Amino acid sequence: MTGTDGGLLGESPEPAPPELSVLDLAVVNRGGTVREALEGSVELARAAERLGYRRVWYAEHHNMSSIASSATSVLIAHIAACTDSISLGAGGIMLPNHSPLTIAEQFGTLATLHPGRIDLGLGRAPGTDQVTVRALRRDPAAAETFPEDVLELQGFLGDESRVPGVKAVPGAGTHVPLYILGSSLFGASLAARLGLPYGFASHFAPGALTEAVALYRREFRPSEQLSEPYVVAGVNAIVGDSELEAQEELRRVVRSRVASFLARDRDLTEDQIDRLVESPNGRQVAAMMTYTAVGTADSAWKYLLGFAEHAGADELMVVPAPRNVEGRVATLTGLAEVAPHLSPR
Repeated sequence: MTGTDGGLLGESPEPAPPELSVLDLAVVNRGGTVREALEGSVELARAAERLGYRRVWYAEHHNMSSIASSATSVLIAHIAACTDSISLGAGGIMLPNHSPLTIAEQFGTLATLHPGRIDLGLGRAPGTDQVTVRALRRDPAAAETFPEDVLELQGFLGDESRVPGVKAVPGAGTHVPLYILGSSLFGASLAARLGLPYGFASHFAPGALTEAVALYRREFRPSEQLSEPYVVAGVNAIVGDSELEAQEELRRVVRSRVASFLARDRDLTEDQIDRLVESPNGRQVAAMMTYTAVGTADSAWKYLLGFAEHAGADELMVVPAPRNVEGRVATLTGLAEVAPHLSPR
């Protein structure tokens, strides 16, 4: 079972608190509907805004029955219309699935309608399996041109297009902030070379976190968008009224994720899920949640401080992991009550 790693809590004095944001996967619960998941995303974003979180991001995934954020820009538009001030963005758009011009037009539209509130995180993975990649009508080799596509997109959103005679309308001149997202050294190196903020997906791919961040900070070159390196790190969180309650929810979350990854839409008995969790593949899925703050609000916040120091992160992208929206809102609320720099309204 994964959970709070005491080794991250450290013995050093408490560091300056990191910025806190939210990654919402628009989770479709077993037995629930997509509409319920999207309504839950509205509720979660409103809570994050009320509690003082910096931003909420949504991730592009395809052909996953448990995640409803596949049409990422459409979801962001809806959430933006249902909130007032919180920043919203993609964490991220899988750029090889799209033409840079299309994404520039989509996020240029969002930025025009909601000025100052839109971010654009970019990844090079497909966010799905190879069969679905073909259904998306994308070439699997498109990831090889990711660096060039990022520059092309940046030009469309800036003042000068890199494609003669082609202008993004809307999009041109909006200067939507770009972030490079990843879970390997490739993304870290690219973000450093382009002088862009870097987000590491440590909430589900913890392996190369410290090495990637070290490389990014070491190789960073200032740009028009960013003068100093800026790191965002993903981390799961479950806050309960007691340590026991939080650990029990973590156990349920891990079981649910293992079943979702390894059994897809098959109905399993409790015994079958137990065997899956204890299998080598099940343990591998559980290890994706290595970085998870679990416990009461105080202990979870202490963990996040230690994790931010461990990761070298300026900002934490908190993934509230409870299976229902009430639990996710409760997790954000608990952290906001103890984080000294948030200002719940």
